[in-house]
Amino acid sequence: MPMYLVLIGPPGAGKGTQAKVLSEQKNLAHVSSGDLFRDNIKRQTELGKQVEAILKRGDLVPDDVTIAMVRDRLKQPDCAAGAVLDGFPRTPAQAAALNKMLGEFGGKVNLVPYINVSEKSLIERLTGRWTCKSCGTVFHQKFNPPKVQGKCDKCGGELAQRPDDQEETVKNRISKYLSETSPLIEFYQKAGVMAELDGEKKIEDVTKQLLAAVAKIR
Repeated sequence: MPMYLVLIGPPGAGKGTQAKVLSEQKNLAHVSSGDLFRDNIKRQTELGKQVEAILKRGDLVPDDVTIAMVRDRLKQPDCAAGAVLDGFPRTPAQAAALNKMLGEFGGKVNLVPYINVSEKSLIERLTGRWTCKSCGTVFHQKFNPPKVQGKCDKCGGELAQRPDDQEETVKNRISKYLSETSPLIEFYQKAGVMAELDGEKKIEDVTKQLLAAVAKIR
């Protein structure tokens, strides 16, 4: 039976980092809604153009669009053993749709690690992120600064701040998360599959908490 893990937490909680570690440790596909969106944006598909405009406003992508993209991704061969879902679902409605979808694939949500981080820490983390335009390497002006200001350590490319990492957009994203996505926590708590992690700790300590929670799955 495939194993499906859903990582949740606000923007900047480190879901992407932990999802990659988890997918490698458990040999599961890492399915990131953000990556799916960015791929469509990069290729400038009609869907990508719609998503790009929505993200620049700091809004959430409509359920039907996101669900269709995730369904197509989970049908790929590398998801046969299951997947680590990162950034989806965001609402109880999406979670219910995911339960139905996974049932069709012969699986279910086995565990939902929730990375809990304070709003103050999230703003500091997100507004300090800078990404290389050439190779995509991410730096942080406080936690992981480049050796030369504005230049990528790896390829020398120009660093830029993503529109959704600018302060006003960040505050909007967090506000929307708290109002629209927080009910997801209650949804999964009631389902008995939630495992809360302290996201304020160092990355490696969060990973230890995460792997310990997954080890308890029966």
